[in-house]
Amino acid sequence: MDSCRMTTEVILHYRPYENDPKQLAKIAENVIQDFPTHPLPRFIPWFPYDESKLPLKPERLPPVISEEAAESVKQYLAVSEPGVKSQSYDCTVDLLEFQPSSKLQHFIQSHTLKEQTNAAHLDKNSGKEKQHKQRSWSVSLAGRRCPEKVFPLSRKLQASLKTLHLHSFHRARWTLEYSVCNNQTLEDIWTKLNRLIRHNELPSCNATIQRQLGQIWVFCDIKCCEYVGNLLKERLSLIGKIDLFVHKYGVIFSM
Repeated sequence: MDSCRMTTEVILHYRPYENDPKQLAKIAENVIQDFPTHPLPRFIPWFPYDESKLPLKPERLPPVISEEAAESVKQYLAVSEPGVKSQSYDCTVDLLEFQPSSKLQHFIQSHTLKEQTNAAHLDKNSGKEKQHKQRSWSVSLAGRRCPEKVFPLSRKLQASLKTLHLHSFHRARWTLEYSVCNNQTLEDIWTKLNRLIRHNELPSCNATIQRQLGQIWVFCDIKCCEYVGNLLKERLSLIGKIDLFVHKYGVIFSM
């Protein structure tokens, strides 16, 4: 009985100066190997989950596009983009390094010159490189919830939420500026804040430092915002007022 075997056709594009048959064969073998798969972790929602009553749902139905409107959009795209090329599965088209002879030599020379220029400026930009590598977002922990002993929101904040129709799980942010740092630098406050978040002392929180603005933004659920605000002022030794900001509404509360 003849056995039927499946064959796989592999098209391997390689640069003219990288034509070692042994290396090309290894590359082709690695390409056709199965990709490793990893099981995804079980999703845990950040809000109390109830299938019958979700806290977030759209107020309106999605718009319905009629056939006439769809046809007019197609005609507009056909007129505005007449020069769209047909789809090509050859990934080497228009890549200069895969072009032969003189074009390839020109590419290698220009690429080498660019690397030399970057190496010459590496020392000058070392300070800037270190600045960009500084962490600008906090490390947040999964499964954060407001503690059971969180006090109810103040009447003033409850009135603002009712006026703006904001849900208790809506995200808001506390803005910390240099004026409230009490003779501390913004980086000192940022270090202490990251420690609090890593030890899960600020429920539902993550934070980012905006160095160009001289501010630290602490995001939290509105349900816990006053608890978080008081904890920030106490543990970071802040002075003065800090503002609670909500996207599209601005500052809705201060303390």
